[in-house]
Amino acid sequence: MSRYDPRRVAFDTLRAVAASDAYANLLLPVEIARAGLDAKDAALATELTYGTLRRLGTYDAIIASAAGRSTDEIDEDVLDALRLGAHQLLSTRIASHAAVHETVALVRETIGAAPTGFVNAVLRRISRDTPGEWLARIEAAARSDDERLGLAYAHPVWVIRAFRRALVAEGRADELEDLLRADNASPRVSLAVLPGLADRPSELAPTRYSPVGALSAGGDPEPLIRASGGRIRVQDEGSQLAALALSRAEPVSVGERWLDLCAGPGGKTALLAAEALAGGALLEANEIAPARAGLVRQALAGVPAEVSVSEEDGRSRAAHGRYDRILVDAPCTGLGALRRRPEARWRKSPQDVAALASLQRELLESALDALTPGGIVAYVTCSPHLAETSAVVAEVRERRGDEIEEIDARAVLQDVANQPLDLPTPADGSGRAQLWPHRHGTDAMSISLLRRRA
Repeated sequence: MSRYDPRRVAFDTLRAVAASDAYANLLLPVEIARAGLDAKDAALATELTYGTLRRLGTYDAIIASAAGRSTDEIDEDVLDALRLGAHQLLSTRIASHAAVHETVALVRETIGAAPTGFVNAVLRRISRDTPGEWLARIEAAARSDDERLGLAYAHPVWVIRAFRRALVAEGRADELEDLLRADNASPRVSLAVLPGLADRPSELAPTRYSPVGALSAGGDPEPLIRASGGRIRVQDEGSQLAALALSRAEPVSVGERWLDLCAGPGGKTALLAAEALAGGALLEANEIAPARAGLVRQALAGVPAEVSVSEEDGRSRAAHGRYDRILVDAPCTGLGALRRRPEARWRKSPQDVAALASLQRELLESALDALTPGGIVAYVTCSPHLAETSAVVAEVRERRGDEIEEIDARAVLQDVANQPLDLPTPADGSGRAQLWPHRHGTDAMSISLLRRRA
């Protein structure tokens, strides 16, 4: 097996994700380029990597059953190779004998000869039964209905329960399995065409909702992005709508000051910069992590406007001035982007939510302090978890009392969107808008708009 084999690229990426907390969406393109894979092999490496990461929990249960031991007792490198082999056997059209042979060869090349017998035996055991038979076997051993769903759809139980609560809050509990299925589907690539700076190429279809979006025709969009000078860029349609909810919540007055408080990696910043330029507003950006701040500056390269990018804690950065519009795209669990970052479902835990919610409240409070009278904050998370969305806004609103009022974000999005969005009123009666992969084809973005009373 060559270093340039797509299975080796997928395995190296899986190992980095498991051992170094690497992000597959950032690392995999680098590994593909380094290996010099052609389009066909790059597509296979991508499918093997993302498919394995998405269904990791399910594959672990099957591997444990086939091996007769807990996955905790299996060497981590060997386990990642088994996961990769299980994905080929259970979820691709790769012939069983090829999946087993190539995985054993991969283990021999990367780990050594010692575990090859074990890997061969486990994968041959898996290959003897159909995917449906394996699912039925592991689901039968589930201790609860939620655990059964977790095994069937490869989501941790705590995530399933959080999703259910968020759907119940909209009166849509019956959509849970549709959501879980959508999380396991490869999303279509959407592009943002920066308004006033570029036109949608005629060969690309418009996105369903975003007025500045385009759907990739397939293949690598990088040549198109380079040719546009960065004025056309990859961006989820939900992220586009989140930025536009702030910039188009009301008409822009010349001379307004805007702030993107948690700007990295810069996709929303670039769109806001184009919107600010068109309306005569001035945008500033902030990102505490230097590497991500660098990405923000790169994202802004296609916008002919001066946008300063500071590298400070957002909780203190907002106090530097007074702003008419502030985007708080808060750090969150990322549970709304599991289609794009499948490893996030296995990397996060319920304990992460409390710490993040505290930070989210502090960032939102700081942004509200920095608003001019009549100014607007968009509080956005790429998560539907109620503790990161409605609970944060409700607590801040209660503390602030009559100082702030909520703008109906759902009504704003309906005005912005190309066509009506299915956005039911939340049980709490708030104006929060929640987008969903299964319902809208976007990441699960939560958008709330708050105004400081004049």
